[in-house]
Amino acid sequence: MTAITIAEQPTYELELPHWLKDCLIENQSQKSDEQTNLICRAFNFAYQLHEGQYRKSGEPYIAHPVAVAGLLRDLGGDSVTIAAGFLHDVVEDTEVTPEEIEERFGTDVRQLVEGVTKLSKFNFSSKTERQAENFRRMFLSMAKDIRVIVVKLADRLHNMRTLEHLKPEKQQRIALETREIFAPLANRLGIGRFKWELEDLSFKYLEPEAYREIQALVAERRTDRETRIDKVTEIIRSRLQKLGVNVFELKGRPKHLYGIYQKMQRQQKEFHEIFDIAAVRIIVETNEECYRSLAVVHDAFKPIPGRFKDYIGLPKPNRYQSLHTTVVGLNGRPLEIQIRTLEMHHIAEYGIAAHWKYKETGSSNTRLNSDDEKFTWLRQLLEWQNDLKDAQEYIDSLKDNLFEDDVYVFTPDGDVIALAHGSTPVDFAYRIHTEVGNHMKGARVNGRWSVLDRSLQNGDIVEIITQKNSHPSLDWLNFVVTPTARNRIRQWYKRSHRDENLLRGRGLLEKELGKSGLDALLKSERMQITAQRCNYQTVEDLLAALGYGEITLNQVVNRLRDVVKEQQPVEEVVPKLELPSPSVHEVSKSTGSKSPIAGVEGLLYHLAGCCKPLPGESIIGVVTRSSRGISIHRQGCHNVDNIPGERLVPVSWNRIDEQGRPLTYPVDIQIEAIDRVGVLKDILAKVSDQNVNVRNAGVKTSPNQPAIISLSIDIRDRNQFEYLLNRIKKMSDILNIRRVNQAEN
Repeated sequence: MTAITIAEQPTYELELPHWLKDCLIENQSQKSDEQTNLICRAFNFAYQLHEGQYRKSGEPYIAHPVAVAGLLRDLGGDSVTIAAGFLHDVVEDTEVTPEEIEERFGTDVRQLVEGVTKLSKFNFSSKTERQAENFRRMFLSMAKDIRVIVVKLADRLHNMRTLEHLKPEKQQRIALETREIFAPLANRLGIGRFKWELEDLSFKYLEPEAYREIQALVAERRTDRETRIDKVTEIIRSRLQKLGVNVFELKGRPKHLYGIYQKMQRQQKEFHEIFDIAAVRIIVETNEECYRSLAVVHDAFKPIPGRFKDYIGLPKPNRYQSLHTTVVGLNGRPLEIQIRTLEMHHIAEYGIAAHWKYKETGSSNTRLNSDDEKFTWLRQLLEWQNDLKDAQEYIDSLKDNLFEDDVYVFTPDGDVIALAHGSTPVDFAYRIHTEVGNHMKGARVNGRWSVLDRSLQNGDIVEIITQKNSHPSLDWLNFVVTPTARNRIRQWYKRSHRDENLLRGRGLLEKELGKSGLDALLKSERMQITAQRCNYQTVEDLLAALGYGEITLNQVVNRLRDVVKEQQPVEEVVPKLELPSPSVHEVSKSTGSKSPIAGVEGLLYHLAGCCKPLPGESIIGVVTRSSRGISIHRQGCHNVDNIPGERLVPVSWNRIDEQGRPLTYPVDIQIEAIDRVGVLKDILAKVSDQNVNVRNAGVKTSPNQPAIISLSIDIRDRNQFEYLLNRIKKMSDILNIRRVNQAEN
């Protein structure tokens, strides 16, 4: 695009925040440092690019990047992060390229902007696929620079604050995504102030009546609540002062509205039955003073059994630390009390951003550190997200992985392991190491042998017993909870059947390309390039993936065709190898006949069982010597090769009947899937989504063997059939799927 000249003093159409005004004034004086200069250049660039653009509210669009940059500044973001806040929408909403961002502002700013830019300029077959691919890209960017997600959260928070200007259906969609993905993400990163506001704003749009009701009830009882809490804090303060404890803060605060609503739903109670809708926070200087303060609280007020949690000795995975206790306060009402140090409080509020704002080390390395325990969840997410090809399954697993409802268990050496709620010893084994899970023979929990599907509880000590010859059981997929365990079990099964999958993959290629020249092709440079373009390191890996259905035959042949075209002049012919061209057949204009096949009107005919042609495939008729009339074959079918020309009849497809309704054709498919509860239901849901009728469905199962699922379906044409097969193949439980000819039945 044409280079933009940065104005010295742009005419602002909105009131700028004081911090930005001061920054611009300092920069104009030419005495600013490099960081201030970067922030001002980013603002001026964004201002000019967004000039003339307006938000749904009617305000200039630049107000949004300014607000996002302000949120990042409040979190203690460095100049690169704040600059990315100003520029986060320019690639998506203007003609500026990432390369130009890098040229003007550096590599770091470009990476942050690219990380939060949606894939809006790409085509996807569904909104779910677009959403899934956006999240995949975002999480990969997070692994390179964790600041990506902080910028994205600030962007989402300001969008939620101004959501009232959008249509109701869009409000619902954005609010639901915020509650299911972005609020849990803020929680995972420990940014409490973002998490609470994102949840309350989502609550406001998803359950507006409940939101208004709780908001009114909290406001109505505010005076009584504040009076009661003031008396409690006065008692605690005087006792702490007598002990010489240095108290930085001691005050009460109401819980956020969505937290109260969740508690009412979880405990099935009305608002008046929820007593602890407020908490008292005590902030002191040292860890020792935290525990001394706890003793004072328990001496002054009666503690409620089972309601004490020590997150100082056992921090949450997001680094949150605090002592939580619930006591019987004044008038017999329960009251929650939180005790923490000033540093713990900063981490609770700012999470991952705490070190930007409060530590002298400044902006430290923002890349994902393999030794950093607080990012275990992100590493696990990155490990399995590429294994889940199906967009909906990926989104569902992402939600499950982000919601933090962890249990804490111990290894025999005393190391703490955080697992998802409901995890089993098998989940624990795969959390320790893949090979521990793959060779697991049994488990002891608290010194006793345990069944493998037992749900682990907080404080359990888990010991995994391994044996060299042991291997995973497909039954484990019916009870494991974590995506990591589930995907490791699937991967083991696919690897253990590699020889079978290699033969199956080779057979599929042989059937499509023919035997002649196939050995030479598989050893050729062309095939190696094809494998790499399909994201596999070797040709064997590609054949194995083709064998268990991770990639389709059409994808392989199309990639191979592209490589052949690139490497060979047009006039040359590939020796001993004919690559099939996509067959596009002209639809017959003779639609007056009820027959699906044009050219056999009034004659007896049948679709050949050896190749079962589909509309969209070139076909040929063969006059049979039996009483079954004309047999309709796919062109190229091996059974037609030696038929004399006088027995061949030119035919084509009719797509609609006399009433103009689409004609459908029966097709049989066979699916090999990992046997688990609900796998057939999930497959039939994919079929139903495409409005495809199922004539018949059957399942055959054997112990520790894949399930064989047979489906008879009605298909309009080849395109619909291939699209449906691709949708099913993307499901992670699918090992193989193929079309079945009558001759095989």
